[in-house]
Formats: sequence, structure tokens, C-alpha cells
Amino acid sequence: MTAIVFIVFFVCLIFAVPIAMCMGYATILPGLLDPSFTGNLEFVMRSMIKGVDTMSILAIPLFMLSGAIMATGGLSKRLFDVFARFIGRFRGGMPCAVVVTCLFYGAISGSGPATCAAVGAMCIPVLTNLGYSKVFAAALVATSAGLGVIIPPSIPYISFGLVTDTSVGDLFTAGIFPGCLIALWLMIYAVLYCVIKGEDREKIEANHKELRDRGLPKVLMDGFFALLSPVIILGGIYSGIVTPTEAACVSVFYAVFVCLFLYKSITFRDLWGFFRDAVKSYAPLGMSLCLARAFVQILALLKAPQQLSAWLSTTFTSKNLFLGVLLLILFLLGMVLDVGPANTILGPMLITFTGSLGVNQVHLGIIMTCALAIGFVTPPFGMNLFVAAPMVKENPMTIGKEAYPLILFYMIALLMIVYIPPISLCLL
Repeated sequence: MTAIVFIVFFVCLIFAVPIAMCMGYATILPGLLDPSFTGNLEFVMRSMIKGVDTMSILAIPLFMLSGAIMATGGLSKRLFDVFARFIGRFRGGMPCAVVVTCLFYGAISGSGPATCAAVGAMCIPVLTNLGYSKVFAAALVATSAGLGVIIPPSIPYISFGLVTDTSVGDLFTAGIFPGCLIALWLMIYAVLYCVIKGEDREKIEANHKELRDRGLPKVLMDGFFALLSPVIILGGIYSGIVTPTEAACVSVFYAVFVCLFLYKSITFRDLWGFFRDAVKSYAPLGMSLCLARAFVQILALLKAPQQLSAWLSTTFTSKNLFLGVLLLILFLLGMVLDVGPANTILGPMLITFTGSLGVNQVHLGIIMTCALAIGFVTPPFGMNLFVAAPMVKENPMTIGKEAYPLILFYMIALLMIVYIPPISLCLL
């Protein structure tokens, strides 16, 4: 029965059925095939409701809402100007400023595609005007935007925490250094690219002169409230003042206050559109989460986690070997599955076996999220590729080919994260 459930799930994926419906069909199948099976339709409905009957899940739409408000409010431009002012004049400095902007903006949006859209719309034209290849600029933004789900607050961390009973606050804390490490390796590639390919130093110096002429206090003041946003959100969580859900609520009020009254980049009339779009964006994700919880419950009744654990324990006796194979599997899954659904399906199934190997469950959440995030830029289904490609009027696959070297440097950081646990766990 377990094999049939997974066959139905993956066949639906192959035929491009929405992920929520893939899980839905696979979830109700055992009850339809065997009326005596405990996991009947009533059980599925109870599991779905129980899966979303938690305060923690409210953090997801709230972070989506605050990220949308800040994107429209122009916070990404102000962040970029600050980083370009400090490092833009150095070799490879402007591409590095893009990576750092994605890192900071990820701490605002919690989403890879949202980070790609907000930062890309502003940074790609700047890089191309400075003489950089438009395909390189798009690939850099698409890859760096994956930091949006790694640096906290991250929606996939919340999803993983909900289905595995892992502390979301611990996942947020553990995600800081891995996100910074990946950003560092992406910047190393950006510098090497600029050294090898060359830069138009005349245009770069002219751009930096414009920022200098604005004056450092002016640039810092323009970007101050954008820089303060992740400090307020994450500082509140780590200090224990607010929970992640409460921090998400604070982020919405902060975004409205800054963009409406300080930057005056949105109006009261715009707010209804933000609320409507946040609900539309969250609805399919919310359905995926509740169906994922029911799917996991059905798999538990079928003893799928125990079967997987027994097979893994006879196949892999080495922790390092298992982690290497897991990385390969996650890399392939990331090509067809979004980070959140993949976390919610695989997390509960893997956590028992990885615990027996001595893998901390917080570390497992970081490994899975970082590995699956590569899927944002791996052809043929990399979501960020489809977000960035229209900005430069190129085929997504062309952007994907340019992203291969960036993915290689990303993988170096990922291997360090996997095999050096203190990178993730030292702050816990």
C-alpha cells in the first residue's frame, strides 16, 4: 500500500498536478482502496484541521504580507544603496552588494521568489547599466534570492517546525550562519567572475561618485529603517520578547508604519490590495500544509517512517555516507518540489532515523532547507529562473546555464553546513 501511495503521488507530480492535489489524492487513496483502513475520509479531514489548528501557522501569511508591503515600499533599493556605498567601488563590489541585499531582504520577506522579484527588479537594471552581462546579473539575483528561505525568518523553517515539533525559534537561530556562509561563497564567485571577465571601472566609479555626492549620512538615513527591520524582527525573537508568530505580526505593523508614514511610498488605498494578495498567496500554501499533515498521518498509519528507517539502517551504517546520499536526493527533489512541501513531507519521515545517527533535528531542518533551496535555480523548474528571466527578456534555461558556477560555489558552502554542525548549532 505504501508503494502505491508514493507511485500515485509522483505520477501526479509528473503530470504537473498542483502539489496540494498530489498529496490529497495520495492521502485519500488507502481509505478508498480499503474501507476497513483507519485512515478513512473522516480521519483525513480531522488530520487536515488539526494540522493547521496552531498559532504558529499564522506567521506564514503575516510574513508574506509584510514582505509584500516592504517590496512595494522600496526597501530593497534603500538597502542596495547602503551596501553599494560601502563596497561598490571595489573589484566585484557591485555584484557583492546584490548578494548582501538579497541576504538582508531575505530577513524581511522569508521567501525566495519574493526576494528575487523585489531585488531583481531594482538591481538587474543597475548592474546592466554598469556594463555587466544581463544574463550574469539575472543568474546572480536568482541564485542569491535563495537566501530568502535560509536566512530567518523563513517560511520553510516554520513549515518544518510545524510537522516535526521542532522549535521554530531554534530553526531561525540556526539559520543565521548558514545563510551568511552561502552568501560569502556567492560573493567569492562574484569577485572571481569580475576579475576574469573584467569590469567597466569608469561606469562603476561614476556610479559610486553619485552615492558619495549624496553623502554618507543621507544614504544611511534613507536605508536606516530598512536595515532596522530584520534587527527588530529577529532581535525580538532571540531576546524572548516575542514569539515568531508575534514577530510576524510586529513586522506587518512595522512595514505599514515605515512605508506609509516615513517613506510615504504606499497609500492607505494600497493596503487592501496587499491584504487580498497575501490571502491569495497563502491559500494554496495553507492547503498544502494541511494536506501535508494529513499525508504524514496516513504514512504513519501505513508505518512508512518505520519501513524507511529499517531500510535506511540496513543500507547506511555511516552517518557521513547517508548525509551525502541525502544531499543528492534533496538536490533532485528540489528540481520538482518547492522547499516548503518537501520539508513537510520528508521531515517527519527522516527525523527518526537521522536522530538514531546522531543528527540534531534542528540541523536536519537547516540541511533540508539549504539543499532544497538550490532547486530555485536548477533547470527545468527553478522558480527563481522564471521570475528573473522576464526582467532581462531571456529564456529561463539560459539563466540556468549561467547559474551553474554559482550553484557549484553554493554547494561548497552546503557541504560545510552539512559536515560541520557547529556552523548551524553554535548559537543554540
